[in-house]
Amino acid sequence: KKYPKMPEIEGVRIATAEAGIKYKNRTDLLTMVFDEGTAVAGVFTKSKCPSAPVDFCRQNLGAGKARVLVVNSGNANAFTGKKGRESTALTGEAAAKAAGCKASEVFLASTGVIGEPLDTSKFSHLLAGLVSNGKPGLWTEAA
Repeated sequence: KKYPKMPEIEGVRIATAEAGIKYKNRTDLLTMVFDEGTAVAGVFTKSKCPSAPVDFCRQNLGAGKARVLVVNSGNANAFTGKKGRESTALTGEAAAKAAGCKASEVFLASTGVIGEPLDTSKFSHLLAGLVSNGKPGLWTEAA
């Protein structure tokens, strides 16, 4: 695929990994690390049944600051109840620890299979490396 040239954005570092969330040998995990003081805004679904990551982000939006965005594909972590909320909390805590920030400064997005809780053991150990190795302008890898 051809993508248009995207500019680097000052204060944003991107990294990706193959975590094997659903498929092997496919990039399915992304982090974006933002400089301290980055403001955040959000628009969310109006669904009466939002996913655990949507609820997590709604809760964190009030603080108004973002340091880390974690995106995964292969599992939406939607309609997963308590287990889904627990995996979302674990992801938020692991990302916050990796970035040296508060969990309230972490934002999550998940897409993929519905009805199966996200298995954080497949990727939580990768977050520290992604956070520390992120580089500006890796938009093609992010796509």
